Amino acid sequence: MDGEELTEQETALYDRQIRVWGANAQRRLTKSHILVSGIKGTVTEFCKNIVLAGVGSVTLMDDRLVTEEALNANFLIPPDESAYRGKTVAEICCDSLKDFNPMVFVSVEKGDLSTRDTEFFETFDVVVIGYGSRSTKKAVNEKCRKLSKRVAFYTVDCRDSCGEIFVDLQDYKYTKKNLEETVECELNFPSFQEAISVPWKLTPRRTVKLYFAMRVIEAFEESEGRKPGACSLLDLATVLEIKKKLCEANSVSESHVPDSLLERLVTGNTEFPPACAIVGGILAQEVIKAVSGKGDPLKNFFYFDAQDGKGVMEDISNSLTS
Repeated sequence: MDGEELTEQETALYDRQIRVWGANAQRRLTKSHILVSGIKGTVTEFCKNIVLAGVGSVTLMDDRLVTEEALNANFLIPPDESAYRGKTVAEICCDSLKDFNPMVFVSVEKGDLSTRDTEFFETFDVVVIGYGSRSTKKAVNEKCRKLSKRVAFYTVDCRDSCGEIFVDLQDYKYTKKNLEETVECELNFPSFQEAISVPWKLTPRRTVKLYFAMRVIEAFEESEGRKPGACSLLDLATVLEIKKKLCEANSVSESHVPDSLLERLVTGNTEFPPACAIVGGILAQEVIKAVSGKGDPLKNFFYFDAQDGKGVMEDISNSLTS
């Protein structure tokens, strides 16, 4: 990402952004290559923001055919059925994103992300998994960590009016302004597997309940062989049983994960567009930080719940076990 300078056309188009974060940061953005999998409402907002910001390329992966369900909260899909009939979500979103910023190369990659070998991820600087299974998140994160270059890894999920972002920047160096001077900083991030393996009883008492609830939902979907979000109120009894087992295994009270919150996550299969806009915007902001190397990055989970309007960052890492 430290290649040639910005062209005159890029400098003119991104003039306002350059005034905010500088030419070097914009140059890094225009040389970055981002892979995005699972394009629902939150990821749609993310893609729009990074394309407008002027990243180098965005590669989309989502082989689902466009249906009425896919239209929900996804403003990149035109409402006219004749425009998307027979096309995949990735293909139609690709066409729309190209119109947002013709200077960004947007393409489609077909296939299952979880089956790609480690070398596939070598060409990207950032990998974002939207609405992925727990096994897919683990596998792709580990492949990114095996590469000789550092690849920033993110997952994002919105259920009902709740959202979760996970970040792994590995060993990450960045700069931030401290009064009048620029300070060099460094952070060490755990993998997704390491983060979710931290015993619940070791997490701070104030840890947001949504963190634990998402782990319960992931465990349910994995044990039942469900796709992310493919659950309903009929599954609540099974979800509560899994919660009970996880709480016992982690030596914490069942009140650690409120039943009411799990019921919301199980039944709230329709995305809430305002939550998608907020969580997708936060994710785009974090990716821009990671690529540009400017500003404090999020470490390592972020949660948003539209019911109370709060956004909370949680550092769930192996440092809690030492």
